[in-house]
Amino acid sequence: MITKVLIAEDHESANISVQKTLEELDITNIAYAYYCDDALNKITQAVKTDSSFDLLITDLYFEPDGHHQQLPGGMDLIDAARKVQPDLKILVFSAENRPAAIDQLCHNDGIDGFVRKARNDARELKEAIREIARHRRYFPRHVKQLMEKKNTYSFSEVDITIITLLAQGMLQKDIPTYLQRKGITPSGLSSIEKKLNQMKSVLGFSKNEQLVAYCKDIGVI
Repeated sequence: MITKVLIAEDHESANISVQKTLEELDITNIAYAYYCDDALNKITQAVKTDSSFDLLITDLYFEPDGHHQQLPGGMDLIDAARKVQPDLKILVFSAENRPAAIDQLCHNDGIDGFVRKARNDARELKEAIREIARHRRYFPRHVKQLMEKKNTYSFSEVDITIITLLAQGMLQKDIPTYLQRKGITPSGLSSIEKKLNQMKSVLGFSKNEQLVAYCKDIGVI
């Protein structure tokens, strides 16, 4: 059961929106923090007084405003909070949409849920909190689909190098010379064309530009 929640969010409008969503779920014991350092301090003090939070709802990105912070962002807060209170439930509420970043949060940082700031996010927040209260993790369908799509092709280091060079504006015909200078193999133009065609075929693209844009979206480059 979730009865006590800490919201770490530096935008007042988003903070109020999350509070309203919690109150609609009859959760009224709510604390706020506009800085990650402040959020960690509240978590630490709550643990010391045996009145721990049940759930932390945090953004990932906090705009710097001149106040020096030991914890500049949500990722830092998540790591620090788990050290202070290992059983703390954590829900990330963020505009982040890169599958690679979300995948890291899920598998490396072990968050309990993720909701993207977008249309219908209040409904998603409610569902996420309900699921977490039942000791289940919550990730919206579109996030699961993005994470699954990320794993449909295993990019090699050479693949990533080729795509990065294309993203930087290098012409495909000039890539072999670059690879040869770096001692990277295979470096022949036919091999590069084969690799690009294989990636595009697996991922359902017809143009290199689509492949580059996709790799940027999922955090490969």
